Amino acid sequence: MDENEAQQLASTLRRLGIRGIVSPEQLDNPDGQWRVYDSADPATRQDITDEVRAVIAGRSRDAGPTRGFVVPVPR
Repeated sequence: MDENEAQQLASTLRRLGIRGIVSPEQLDNPDGQWRVYDSADPATRQDITDEVRAVIAGRSRDAGPTRGFVVPVPR
């Protein structure tokens, strides 16, 4: 992920009301892995990437239609 993609992810998290700071795993290597942390302070931050993924996955499952019909279209 590059910095632009990280900003897009951070924006998406904010829109969804999910806390987190998107930052490179190693601050001196922005080309490496990026993770989601609970704070911006590198000395005390905790990695919450897996928690955020679980929340997003849960919302994705819940986001489907709750009523309606699937109508096959003949070819």
